[in-house]
Amino acid sequence: MVKLAEWRGKDLFRKYGLPLPKGQVARTPEEAEALTRNGTVPLPCVIKAQVLSGGRGKGGAVKFANTPDEARVAAAAILGLEFKGEKVRELLLEEKLPIAKELYLSLTLDRSLRLPILIVSPQGGVEIESVDDSAIDKIPVHPFPGLASYEKRRAGQTLGLTGGPAKSLDRLLESLWTLFQREDAELVEINPLAVVGDGLVALDAKVIIEDDAGFRHPEWDDIQDDRTPLEEVAREKGIAFVQLDGNIGVIANGAGLTMATLDVLKEFGGEPGVFLDLGGTDDPKKVTEAFLLMAQAKPKAVFLNIFGGVTRCDTVATGLVEAMKQVPTAERFPLVARIRGNNEKEGVEILRAAGITSIPTLRESAQAVVAAAGGKA
Repeated sequence: MVKLAEWRGKDLFRKYGLPLPKGQVARTPEEAEALTRNGTVPLPCVIKAQVLSGGRGKGGAVKFANTPDEARVAAAAILGLEFKGEKVRELLLEEKLPIAKELYLSLTLDRSLRLPILIVSPQGGVEIESVDDSAIDKIPVHPFPGLASYEKRRAGQTLGLTGGPAKSLDRLLESLWTLFQREDAELVEINPLAVVGDGLVALDAKVIIEDDAGFRHPEWDDIQDDRTPLEEVAREKGIAFVQLDGNIGVIANGAGLTMATLDVLKEFGGEPGVFLDLGGTDDPKKVTEAFLLMAQAKPKAVFLNIFGGVTRCDTVATGLVEAMKQVPTAERFPLVARIRGNNEKEGVEILRAAGITSIPTLRESAQAVVAAAGGKA
């Protein structure tokens, strides 16, 4: 997936005619001061860090300014932050608007329904996960006819809109649906969508583009905003590799097993960090390469959870043992293994010869790696 920074998402909003505050991107404190001093960004203004993580307001990554000097000082403070592991390099300065009400609105894909779905809530400005289900309306949208008039009216009623804001919503939804389809989006989210005067304004923009449609959107090829340096290296090598905030590295094969592994670690109090999906690889060198990449993230412990189908257990074990030899002694970490399935016996023997025991059950192996990450035997 391609996650767009807020300012890039708003560029798309602008392209499709969605209502936005007046704003501009700045990359230095001096530029922020100049934009407010020459009137490009009206004062008072809000200055927002351009990072992909949520919770910017609580984390000090959003500030307000009433003068150009205040804008410079605020910009300098935010640009000096490292927000949830991401260094702030860009700011979005926007006019501060008189907001009457904050709402939530998004279009995304519902995998179970196999349809786009419109999600609306009268409680905007907070994470949608924290909103009670009774305050959220989910409206499935058939992709061929698109958003019907009655679906737009239903959304407006849920949001409690009448008069001018209700008319603005109709136009906004039409534009958002066009963007969602033409840009091959997985998610288009406005949170908050603000009632300002007699209309609506998108105060934020979260856009995720489906990367399988990348051949239709070469303009996003060079975007790396959503990837850490290690994730970028992994992408270039064709390795499915994601970094989270935890301290346990996970190596599994297949998306379902990988997600189940993360869930069981959380159940026992573990904090998954880097996770690596080997998929169906049957090349020991590829396994070695993937494991050495994980080692660079310096996990406290690593959990190898493999079910051998297309991927053979002995292939993974061979690559893993070779990789462990290449990790400097001072940088080594506890490794807990669970390998089952195709060529399981051979794989277990390869690990045993290297001093690694395979624990057969998922719960026992998960508990063992959580204990190892916590410094226990």
